[in-house]
Amino acid sequence: MHRLLRALIVVVSVFAAVMPAVATADPAPGIVGVRPLGGRQFEVDVYSAAMNRMVPVWISHPDGPAPAFYLLNAVDGGEDGGPWTTRTDAAQFFADKQVNVIQPIGGRASFYTDWVSDDPVLGRNKWATFLLDELPPLLADRFQFTGRNAVAGTSMSATSALDLAIQEPGRFQAVGSYSGCPQTADTAARTMVYSELQLFGANAGNMWGGPGDPAWAAHDPVLNADRLRGAALYISAGNGVPGVHEALNDPSIAGNVGDLANRMAVGGAMESVVHGCTTALVDRLGALGIPATVVYRNGTHAWPYWQDDLHDSWPVFAAALGV
Repeated sequence: MHRLLRALIVVVSVFAAVMPAVATADPAPGIVGVRPLGGRQFEVDVYSAAMNRMVPVWISHPDGPAPAFYLLNAVDGGEDGGPWTTRTDAAQFFADKQVNVIQPIGGRASFYTDWVSDDPVLGRNKWATFLLDELPPLLADRFQFTGRNAVAGTSMSATSALDLAIQEPGRFQAVGSYSGCPQTADTAARTMVYSELQLFGANAGNMWGGPGDPAWAAHDPVLNADRLRGAALYISAGNGVPGVHEALNDPSIAGNVGDLANRMAVGGAMESVVHGCTTALVDRLGALGIPATVVYRNGTHAWPYWQDDLHDSWPVFAAALGV
């Protein structure tokens, strides 16, 4: 009996050794659920295989085929302070526009890019893969995309919108940068990125490597501005000086003296830095002969100005999208 058992074990071992391993396929990206929110608004749960996570995506979908406008959230990814749809009138503004507006929720402190390493706090960030490769084909048939695209972002994601465009020239017919710092290779700008991500407990070295890594230059919209040629560009920045929305009677302040003082001090300082970064991009575009709609204004780093930008940039985007 023992000799028979040993012989059986040998046969099984040999069989296992010569049989090819059966590969278990990783889950593919896909739409997991679609929830109507009323009117033309939907929340779509999308599984990202690249990040192995579920990403909620808000969509404003008109009747019939329409181009796609990707609207990226600020540094909190729309998770903490809220997305565009709660901090501005974006949902109402696009309620009569023939365009699919796509707003992913999430991506805080990620710059909506592919990170070279997983971050202990943020986890796996492969947002460029999600936004450029995984998400569009999943939504295209369900929401009748026409193949024309625009992308815009504010603050952190203004850099992201420009970066996505330089990574795939020709993908986006229009690009919007609202109060962003479109530099990443510049030492001062890179220091700001490190500081910004540290506020969320993340290490920017996990994003594009150490300070000397060439990836920082590869993602710099100023250094790669020639790759924006052909896109309709809307670029805005304040100068940090109090503007039309720094007033006690402004709805965003609502008489709160503390909020006004904080916006003028913190938001003013941030926007003065943004102004310098934006000027570097505008000057570079001018040197290359690339046209852009540029808006400089008095104002701080605040959502009311970005709502204004969304309204003011739409005619630029609509013309490029053929709407």
